[in-house]
Amino acid sequence: MRAQSIGGLARGRWIVLLSAAMLILPSTALGKSAGGALSPRLAKLASPGLRDASPGQQAHAVGLTADGLARRGRRLLATVRFDKGALAARDELRAAGAKTLAASASNQLVTVAVTPAQLQAVAKVPGVKGVTPVHSPVAAEVKCPSGEIVSEGDTQLKAEAAREDNPGIDGSGVKVGILSDSFDQANESGQGGPIATHAAQDVESADLPGANGCANASPVAVLSPMNDGAEASDEGRAMAQIVHDLAPGAELAFASAFNGEPAFAKGIEDLADAGAKVIADDVFYLEEPFFQDGPVAVAVNKAVEDGVSYFSAAGNNSLIDKEGHDIASWETPKFRDAGACPPAVRAVSALNPFHCLDFNPGLAVDKTFGIEVKPGATLAVDLQWDEPWFGVNTDLDAFLLNASGNRIAESHEDNIEVSKMPVEILEWENTSSSPRTVQLVVNRFAGGDPRLKFALLENGGGVSATEYPRSSGEDVVGPTIFGHSGAASAISVGAVFRQEVKGRTTLEPYSSAGPVIHDYGPVEGSSPAAPIAEETISKPDLVATDCVRTTFFADFESGFWRFCGTSAAAPHAAAVAALMLDRAPGAEPGEVRNALTASATKPIGLGLYSSCEVGVGLIDAVGALEAVVAKAAGKTPSCKRPKSEVGPEEAQAPGEWGSEIPPPTPPPSGGGSTPPPSTPEETLPPVTPRPPRTRILQHPLKVIRTTQHRALAVFRFGSNESDVSFVCRIDGGAFRPCPERLARRFPPGWHLLQVAARNAEGVGDRSPARYRFKVKTIR
Repeated sequence: MRAQSIGGLARGRWIVLLSAAMLILPSTALGKSAGGALSPRLAKLASPGLRDASPGQQAHAVGLTADGLARRGRRLLATVRFDKGALAARDELRAAGAKTLAASASNQLVTVAVTPAQLQAVAKVPGVKGVTPVHSPVAAEVKCPSGEIVSEGDTQLKAEAAREDNPGIDGSGVKVGILSDSFDQANESGQGGPIATHAAQDVESADLPGANGCANASPVAVLSPMNDGAEASDEGRAMAQIVHDLAPGAELAFASAFNGEPAFAKGIEDLADAGAKVIADDVFYLEEPFFQDGPVAVAVNKAVEDGVSYFSAAGNNSLIDKEGHDIASWETPKFRDAGACPPAVRAVSALNPFHCLDFNPGLAVDKTFGIEVKPGATLAVDLQWDEPWFGVNTDLDAFLLNASGNRIAESHEDNIEVSKMPVEILEWENTSSSPRTVQLVVNRFAGGDPRLKFALLENGGGVSATEYPRSSGEDVVGPTIFGHSGAASAISVGAVFRQEVKGRTTLEPYSSAGPVIHDYGPVEGSSPAAPIAEETISKPDLVATDCVRTTFFADFESGFWRFCGTSAAAPHAAAVAALMLDRAPGAEPGEVRNALTASATKPIGLGLYSSCEVGVGLIDAVGALEAVVAKAAGKTPSCKRPKSEVGPEEAQAPGEWGSEIPPPTPPPSGGGSTPPPSTPEETLPPVTPRPPRTRILQHPLKVIRTTQHRALAVFRFGSNESDVSFVCRIDGGAFRPCPERLARRFPPGWHLLQVAARNAEGVGDRSPARYRFKVKTIR
């Protein structure tokens, strides 16, 4: 799994989200799960040639950037899936060399830290059904009463005025929980470079509560630190400073959300059990589902049911191109089969690349999606499709080609048998000094044709243009709020700049937009959730301040450290909620939400934005305190799915988006070796296809006559290779394993049998043999 925090924009790492589906051979049919319970990436990392390589070499070998895999020193973080017995297996996992970080009895998932050499032993622990990597998480960044450095949000959101209008109201008696990366674990060589202050200094300057002579003497309670905080940036401490600025009397508690998704969910539960009535987070995991509530969202829902007001950063994922279009995501309601794949994808013989997505909604066929990546930027692709966790029947793969059509990155997990999650994550870094055009390809390895979506999560920058920048037909471009921030019970918070610009309040261009679409029930336990009637959830709910002053985080600008992103907006909203609960003790989460939405304002500037960008508007603390006492009825945001902007034939943007056909390799000259390609650092090693050929050695007559209800047909199969197995497809069904001699009874009518051989290396015939015949009843 990979998580992402949503603040500290200079630190952000960003991604592309996708979802999809179709019909082909099952993943086990062509040997995709050759690593057994290990995902393909982990199986590769466990190999002798990679297990002792450097972290950067390991990440590059599996198609990720240097910090794309979550680590604890030399150990990798991995998620181990069981059908049952996850908690009981912890001792055996430890015996295999793994360090257990978190475990979930509900989802039967265990997060472990393990060296690559120990991965095979972990996969062989009894009961293990799948082992998948955890991708690096990312976070979305006056003396008394609230310190020497005070956030400008205290003024913009009218929290200071609310305290003045309500003497004695400062959040006292309310505990606020914070979930982020770390608290007081960063050091001088931490992720963000030198750290200007530590928690003890923040307490001394009254920028955090504690023994400093101020009224609030309770230090921040750390319930769970970041395990092995070598990469800690203390974004959680910066969030705590913001809450303390606006609600200096509130007690604060912290739990790390960077120890895996089960630990994130457990942290929410622990904070609620510790008495937190308000919780704010700024973390999301890339595996969190688009189309249903995942485990973290389930924990959020339970906390709200138990009386907690929950605030989540909306994300910094909107991406505005030069024409003013939000190009951060692309979604289509059904996998459109292009009928073929680019040559570089077809060459990956072990992956059955017969069916690639057609990105063009019109009559033309386009097997690649062009993306222009800025110099030095990292592109990441998070591909998801509309099937439930633990009930995945479709396996999609993601490939990235350069402008010349060569493969430069790929992701092809075994979604059906190993991860059981409908997600693929792909990354690529533009190390050149100029913009580069790359081409995304989505291949259907197996399954059906569900909805699919991808989003470019570039922290507001890094991608300058895309080939399909506008919604067209049923294809939707733009929305990127997902995961637990998209849960109906969560209050999703977008970001506005800390001060007016030319007399207007401005939305941060990177603040993520909605809505969220759910088609399945929540992930509860390890069984697939049932489908539900399509639910459109209006997001975000509100907006609050960002790019504010802190003592150390995250970027130094004009004499102050500035914390930007929706990571900073969420704790501002949580602090106002603490003031509201101090003013109206016992107010339920629904009453807090209603009061916030009823009093939210649309100042000059925000009226130019839609509810999909700003919800009901900017938080107004003065009005919120009045509304919570009056138990005001809230306003309902009305964000709907974006409508088509252009017709299908106009969807494609003009320009050069690359060629899907690689140029021919120059022949050797003068008897020497073949010269290398012009950009060797971008081109993955070529894959030589070695598919077997399939023969039907015995078959029935073209017309079988029978007096019975069914007629027996006998087939015998062969191949040009020895030691092969076969998969058969009958009358349009799924390909399934079948014997060398197949005998089956067929009803009257026409029938079509297709058969493909698979060799010992797991490579399948890409051109199955076919036989069509008819059963005719005679009287």
